[in-house]
Amino acid sequence: MDFNVWLLLACIVVLIVTRFIPVKGITNITTYEAKSKFKEKKVQFIDVRTPGEYNRNHQPPFRNIPLYELTQRLKELDKNKDVVVICQSGIRSSKAARVLKRKGFTQIYNVKGGMGSWKKQNNESSAAK
Repeated sequence: MDFNVWLLLACIVVLIVTRFIPVKGITNITTYEAKSKFKEKKVQFIDVRTPGEYNRNHQPPFRNIPLYELTQRLKELDKNKDVVVICQSGIRSSKAARVLKRKGFTQIYNVKGGMGSWKKQNNESSAAK
């Protein structure tokens, strides 16, 4: 293979690897851990799903700031408080967490599995009763 092919392959590998390396200041948490943060005073809860998704199924105290509006609405958030971010599956909230990190937020929690995991946990809790 010539040099250009090797260079292209190296770039692709670096791109893929950087997507999976944890970012300092962003912690992935479970839905149980997110619920335990409800008691804390200095925490902001953000749901980055679309307004339609949020209206169909949301969990208080999460407030809706869709991912596509996040950078325009950063003034609504306090950089001195922790931020818990959720979406439907964890993918958009992971992107939102990275945006928040780049914008100077220091302690960000991404809910693994998002609202899908939240719903599953609630169903398991109901079945256990």
